[in-house]
Amino acid sequence: MHQNSKTPRVSVIIPCYNHGKYIRETLASIEKVKDKDLYEIIIVNDGSTDEFTNQELKKLSEEGYQVIHQKNAGPAAARNTAVKHSKGEYILPVDSDNLIHPEYMYRGIEILDNNKEISVVYANAKVFGNKSGLLNPGNYNLQKLMLINYIDACSVYRKSLWDATGGYDSKIPTHGYEDWELWLNASFMGFKFLYIDEVLFEYRILDNSVIHKLRDDKKKGDANIEYMINKHKAYYGPQYIDQDIMLKLNQSFLGFVVKLILKKYFPAKFTQMVSQGKLRRYI
Repeated sequence: MHQNSKTPRVSVIIPCYNHGKYIRETLASIEKVKDKDLYEIIIVNDGSTDEFTNQELKKLSEEGYQVIHQKNAGPAAARNTAVKHSKGEYILPVDSDNLIHPEYMYRGIEILDNNKEISVVYANAKVFGNKSGLLNPGNYNLQKLMLINYIDACSVYRKSLWDATGGYDSKIPTHGYEDWELWLNASFMGFKFLYIDEVLFEYRILDNSVIHKLRDDKKKGDANIEYMINKHKAYYGPQYIDQDIMLKLNQSFLGFVVKLILKKYFPAKFTQMVSQGKLRRYI
């Protein structure tokens, strides 16, 4: 492992929990960046219980990689630990089973260097693993972000944003929404986002992933959302209703709440959607 002799521009932070069989693929994707002085890699072993993972991380440490070990505290705490040890001006979180394209780092540095008003750069992703496809988040929209998490954690952002927001919130009831909360917090504080309409990283889908489990357990997912709404309740209100988002929430508990808001504050839109068969009148 090449040791960075200069102060890196980007700190690549990798939380790892029982993903030892994937992490070398992740590292190989990062190390395709030719200029080794541009970045540092910080791996945090978040209390892995898998023996293979612990042995693999031990080998990586012996090979010269920076590996920090801590008791299991979840991805928010693991990312915070990595950022605290980072030296770069910019942060690039990469999950230990995902891959990045070298262009992501170069484009992120270029945009952030030349646009001081921008603090977060995010892009499209190729989906692989148990599913295939593309993730195209689209241009930044606060209204959309307040209702769904559409900006992945794998984004290039200024370390000063992490400092100002207090980092990832490890108090969220269950793991998996900490990146969403960080983006919301940053948005409400006035930080600006820029979308690159290019595939710049690859997102692995696993049956046992945190987000997959959350989507299967609606109660936990709703608890996370309720926590974030309560934390930022000064910013949530009927002015953020969007018809497309409304349709997605129609069958959920939050959809019920949103319908109440819609009916009270936007009766014409509510009546229109009912007449189109997109909503049930009785709630």
